[in-house]
Formats: sequence, structure tokens, C-alpha cells
Amino acid sequence: MKNIPEKPATTKKEDRKTSIMQTALKLFSTEGFYTTTMPSIAKTLGMSVGNFYNYFASKDQLAKELMLYISTVLGDKLREINMTDVSVKEKVTMIVHMYFSIARERPELIEYFLRVFLSNREIFTKECTGMVCVSGFVTELMLFFDEGVQSGELKDQDFFSALGLFMGYLGGMVFLNGEEVLTKPLNEYETAIAENIYNALRKQ
Repeated sequence: MKNIPEKPATTKKEDRKTSIMQTALKLFSTEGFYTTTMPSIAKTLGMSVGNFYNYFASKDQLAKELMLYISTVLGDKLREINMTDVSVKEKVTMIVHMYFSIARERPELIEYFLRVFLSNREIFTKECTGMVCVSGFVTELMLFFDEGVQSGELKDQDFFSALGLFMGYLGGMVFLNGEEVLTKPLNEYETAIAENIYNALRKQ
């Protein structure tokens, strides 16, 4: 029987780094950024604090890496939708469904964005100037809006106005759901929200 080769050290380190980020996301999202310390994350993972700092030199660096990770996850999902051969109106519905599905299945991703990144901008002043940490997702949204304008479905307007309308609506609904204000499950609002967003963005 042949011996199964061990994973390369680099792969083990990458796996460990991913595990740290997933744990940090949950703790930051539920306990708060300032309440959660590097030692507390290390303790949850069963790591020594010294070993933990081999992966992330500071809390600010970890915060930035987490935002880049979330942007990549959302950007990859949005890219799949952008590449789908359907109308822009159908893509709006798909984006709403995608965002709410992630909010339901991996709530720590959306919670971190809403409760840490947007609510504690001072944390990211040096590490995430402008759109640096959300460029993966924002770039795909920009491509989506451009396609809509070129196809004649969406009106030509300032990008940030359209971005604020779209993401403000989605983020607001996820926030209300997290606060248990909504009277129905989040997914039951998808059709109405997609319709409202499209009507607000479409060319009259």
C-alpha cells in the first residue's frame, strides 16, 4: 500500500489562514470588532497567540484581508450572473436572490460588511482607502450597470447613485431581517424587491 503524500506546507498554511479568517468573521460579526481581540480569535482556534501572528501581523491587516475576501466571494458570484445570457431585468432578480442567499447561508459575510466595514470606517482609513477593499464586487456591478445602459434597459446615471440605490436597498433589508423586524422570511421579499430596484433603475 502506497503512502499518501502529505499536503505541501504552503497548502496547509493556506488552509489554516482560511480557517482563521472564517473564525474571525464570525467573531467580528457577532461580538463586534473592538470587543474581539487577536488572542480571543487564537483561543477559539486552539492556537497560540504567537503562532496566530505568523498569519496576520495586526488586527487592521486581518480586517482588510477579510473585506478583500468578502469582495472576492461576492464578485465571483456576480461575475457568473453577468456572464449569463438573460435580460438585465432577470439579472437584477438573480443578484437579489444571490445576495439574500449568502445572507442566509453565510450571514457572517454580510454582517461583517454592514456592521464592521460600513459602521466602523475609522478601522479601514489606512488599509482600505476608496474602493480598494471592495473593488472585486464593485467592478462587477459597474459592468452590470454598463451592460444595462448599453442594452437600453437601464437609464444612464451616475454610478454611485445607482450603486447606493441597489446596495442600500439590499443591505437595508438584510439589516431589518437581522433585527427580526420583517414579518416574513427574507426570501419572500425577493420578487417585490427585484421589481422595485429594476423599476428605479430602468430607462423610462
